[in-house]
Amino acid sequence: MRIVVLAGGIGGARFLRGLKRAAPDAEITVIGNTGDDIHLFGLKVCPDLDTVMYTLGGGINEEQGWGREDESFTVKEELAAYGVGPEWFGLGDRDFATHIVRTQMLGAGYPLSAVTEALCARWRPGVRLLPMSDDRIETHVAIETDDGEQRAVHFQEYWVKLRAAVDAKAVVPVGAEQAKPAPGVLEAIAEADLILFPPSNPVVSVGTILAVPGIREAVASAAAPVVGLSPIVGDAPVRGMADKVLAAVGVEATAAAVAAHYGAGLLDGWLVDTVDAGTVADVETAGIRCRAVPLMMTDLDTTAAMAREALTLAEEVRAADTDADTSEGGAGA
Repeated sequence: MRIVVLAGGIGGARFLRGLKRAAPDAEITVIGNTGDDIHLFGLKVCPDLDTVMYTLGGGINEEQGWGREDESFTVKEELAAYGVGPEWFGLGDRDFATHIVRTQMLGAGYPLSAVTEALCARWRPGVRLLPMSDDRIETHVAIETDDGEQRAVHFQEYWVKLRAAVDAKAVVPVGAEQAKPAPGVLEAIAEADLILFPPSNPVVSVGTILAVPGIREAVASAAAPVVGLSPIVGDAPVRGMADKVLAAVGVEATAAAVAAHYGAGLLDGWLVDTVDAGTVADVETAGIRCRAVPLMMTDLDTTAAMAREALTLAEEVRAADTDADTSEGGAGA
């Protein structure tokens, strides 16, 4: 089975670990979000790609979900001593090495997709990890300052430095409109037997991937079932501050509203948590097959169980489509 997953950082990476357990023989291609990418200290930092790579490769800091295990911060401290910032973004010494290698390779003319492949040769994540695009895309967030003026900040500044403590007025993936999908992205979608939206942020993770011209269209027209897992449980984000950016695009922080945000033209199936079982009928009325199952990734076993539920729902969608095609064929005979 060929599975394509559109993934952000922590939530997407942890789901992928469960998916590998649930479908050990599957060929998994991960299309990673690069809208969170940022240039710091002269280096190209790709937080979501690295989180997937470290998590599946066994080098992640399990407690915080990002960065390297057994990390030290001597370089960051020395930079701060020179008055060089930003101090709010935590790059550890081991992590710096990844960004140095990436920046050197990009400077030598290699595209991000080739650089990512080279980095993964060390970590062996067990999936094919593709950036959504080789082109530069940065998600910016419009906020209102204390004096009533609006200004745009990089998503990392909004999320990490400001902790999303102010309302997001707009979310813009700068450069996305001019970007192209990275090599292999559209082909992987077209050849997939299943496409999954993990419980990643629907605006700044999966949404940013879909903003690259051609990717949304490829997913919508794919022959494979498209199944998503809600990142909202009980009207609140499982992790992070997704409600802030959902509000910026006019979407309520509910499992049903996120399903409607993606839409029946994109989603075939949607999993909500058991606490949101009351929304199943509303989602199905909108034309999306829906089931309520436990969606808390408390450990690898529960995450694998979630992944198996997604695979089961995909089979339901596939069987329903086959029955519909058979009925149509019979009616026209």
